[in-house]
Parts: sequence; C-alpha cells; structure tokens
Amino acid sequence: MKTVLVTRPKDQAASFVKKLEEYGLDSIVFPTIEIRPVSGWKVPDLSLFDGLFFTSPNSVTFFMEQLLRDSPEELKTLQQLKVWAVGKTTAEDLARHGVKTQPIPKIADAVTLMEEIDSKTIAGHTFLFLRGSLSLGTIPEVIKKRGGHCIELTVYENLPPSLEESAKIKSLLEQGELSCLSFTSPSTAVNFFEAMGTTAFPAGVQIAAIGTTTANALKKLGLQVDIIPDSFDAPSFAKAIAKAMNS
Repeated sequence: MKTVLVTRPKDQAASFVKKLEEYGLDSIVFPTIEIRPVSGWKVPDLSLFDGLFFTSPNSVTFFMEQLLRDSPEELKTLQQLKVWAVGKTTAEDLARHGVKTQPIPKIADAVTLMEEIDSKTIAGHTFLFLRGSLSLGTIPEVIKKRGGHCIELTVYENLPPSLEESAKIKSLLEQGELSCLSFTSPSTAVNFFEAMGTTAFPAGVQIAAIGTTTANALKKLGLQVDIIPDSFDAPSFAKAIAKAMNS
C-alpha cells in the first residue's frame, strides 16, 4: 500500500486521512506546524472597520473563542459587516456563528480572493485582517496598494515539529517508505524541509500541493510539484493524490 505523508495539524488531519483511506492509501500524520493561540491581544471595536478577512479555520477558531468569551456584544457587529474568507471550510466555520461571507473564489487563495474584490470596495476603507504568525501578508499589501487601510491582528502562532519526530520521518523518507509528500499551506512546506535539513529526497516520491499558493512556496524551494487538485479543498486534494498514486 502506498503511503502519503500528511503535514497538516493533527486536529485538521482526521477527515483528510479518512478520505485517503477510502481511496486505498495509507498515511502518516506529521504536523509540520503546531497551532497555538497568541495571548495578549484584545478584540477591537469592530464598528471601526468596514470589513474583516479570515484566511484559515484557525483564524476563525481563535478569534471567535476570544470574542465570545471577552466581547460577546461584538458578535452582532461582526454579523453585519462584510466578511471575506479564503476557502469553504473557513466560510463554513464563520457561518456557524451566523456570519455571512462574501462569494468564495474557486481558487481558494488570498491572491485570487483579492483579485475578485472591486477596487472601490477597498479604497478609502479600513479592514481587520485576522492572521497567523507565518502569514505571507498578501491581503494587507493589496489593501494598501488600492488605497485602503488594514489593521493586522495575529491570533495564533505556528511552531515547528520536534527534532525527535523529524528524525523519524527523515528515516522513513530515506528508506523509501513514503510515496507522496502532501502540503496544505506554504508554512507546512517550508517547515517540513527545514525540519528535514534538505530538499533532497528519493526519486519516485511525488509532491502534492493543495493550491497555487502552496505550490509557489514549494517552487521557491526549488522543488517540482507533481499534484495540484482542480478545487483547493481536502476532498479534491485526496482525490487528486489517489489518482496520481494509482495511475
């Protein structure tokens, strides 16, 4: 049975692993980022903003936890604002709190999201961007270029894997036990190869990226991306990997 390395956080990996199993693929979960909430920030007065941007389920989780705990009165304001989400899962998590999001682009990355927002919507307006510690800063950069103002709020941090776990995975990779390395964000890719200490790996191992942003991060590392799904979500990603593995 072919084995896929899953690099996403454990709490997000279960459904993806199950999909891979349905396609007859084994998997090993090796979170290359550990997600932890950032302390010391306060929920701002949301009435000061014209809109909010969430780029991952983690940004929703940690922001909403603190909002509901410390400033529940802000939920009503949030529900009335324009809110953008990168990806279906992020939008669905917001919907559970009664927060409606703007139309989601088929290509679920920040670049495409910003391309589909009219410049008039941004110019002269102020936005709140909920981010992780490794955010690429695409959204604030575009907002600034288009004459808007963006406040960035880091609500979670990404930590690298332990040396012990990294050594185990490196050994499996060198022994040819892994058929495919799958990455669901630029940070999972960068952290993985930093943990390995090299971008070299045995011939025949395929690299899969969930979307173009992740693929571009891998290409910057000098790597060839073999698998990218048509739709940038976990079910489509699992299907694309299975197709490549079984062909």
